[in-house]
Amino acid sequence: MKILVHDYAGHSFAPSLSRALAARGHEVVHAFAGSLQTPRGDLKCKPGDAASLEFREFPMDPNYTRYKYSFRRRRSMEIRYGQDAADFVRSWKPDAVLSGNTPTETQEPITRATVESGGRFYYWVQDFYSLAVDKLLRKKIPVAGGFIGAWYRLLDSRQFKRSSGIVTITEDFTAILKDEFGVDPGRVSVVPNWAVIEEIPSLPQDNEWSRLHNLNGKFVFMYTGTIGMKHNPAMLLELAKRFKDQPEVAVVVVSEGIGADWLRRESEAAGVDNLLLLPYQSFADLPAVLATGSVLVGILEEDAGIFSVPSKTLSYLCAARPLLLAVPKENLSARITREQGAGITVQPKDLEGFIAAAKFLHASPDECAEFGAKARAYAEATFPIEKTATTFERILTAKP
Repeated sequence: MKILVHDYAGHSFAPSLSRALAARGHEVVHAFAGSLQTPRGDLKCKPGDAASLEFREFPMDPNYTRYKYSFRRRRSMEIRYGQDAADFVRSWKPDAVLSGNTPTETQEPITRATVESGGRFYYWVQDFYSLAVDKLLRKKIPVAGGFIGAWYRLLDSRQFKRSSGIVTITEDFTAILKDEFGVDPGRVSVVPNWAVIEEIPSLPQDNEWSRLHNLNGKFVFMYTGTIGMKHNPAMLLELAKRFKDQPEVAVVVVSEGIGADWLRRESEAAGVDNLLLLPYQSFADLPAVLATGSVLVGILEEDAGIFSVPSKTLSYLCAARPLLLAVPKENLSARITREQGAGITVQPKDLEGFIAAAKFLHASPDECAEFGAKARAYAEATFPIEKTATTFERILTAKP
């Protein structure tokens, strides 16, 4: 069977699915966008991969990163990308296309090309791009924003109708699909995201990466991943300020883009010297990066609610380190952390609660060890790829 797995963002977990499906005898192309400013997975064939696996990068306009927060310019680039991806679908003619993390107007030509070519399209719902755009534009341009938001909702509705099936990452999304887009819950399969635990071993803090950055032996609050419009970097800056008089404590942020740029400017202006900003690291270095952290930090704005589930927290769980999350309490990442006893969660605007939790973790090595052990135990029980691959194989090969 010919399967196209299209993960626009190129995240770290999706390639493991493509590898597993190819190992089962399917002809698999794993496609992703080039030139995005985001953490990336292992997006090249490596020894041991099945011969039937191919990684294909669809070029994005090289100015995309520059204009990422310009709605008009970004939109034209995303549409062009979607048309290029659709051309590939028409030429390769996959039996099934699984596509996620993809802007609505990018997804549109891909869905149409799949159906027109006789394939089955499966919408992999990682978040609700159309609802986010609708909410944002209604705030920025109240009247016109409502019309634009309605257009994006319409496009998503059409794409859901064209889909042979819809895969969501949490049960929370099923009700949203029904209420906002009229999707029959019977058409929805829930497959939670995962982390590539096979490639994220739990390492000691004393490792080559921590020594390279003079972090070995320090108490490190580590944040890795995107800091964009769904995040509040001021929480990280304030965390560094509260520990500035304790030289054994460092706040490390591995990120790029608008949030990282803001942190750099503001930390320099405030004279904060215990905040270390680094660019995105290679996926091969991720285990050592996470192991360098004494506490792994996540932030998400209140508006994101249940609409976004930060995949970074799933990788965090593999590292056997305690989590400190400032995310909405109903968010799946917060629920996992609480229910598994893997760390501490606070509400996004609860700055003092966030700082208090950080101080508690800094002063509580036994509790940190317990949180970390529970995090790793959950990851080992939940994330191995074979069970997930079996579920996806059943979904993608089933006749509608």
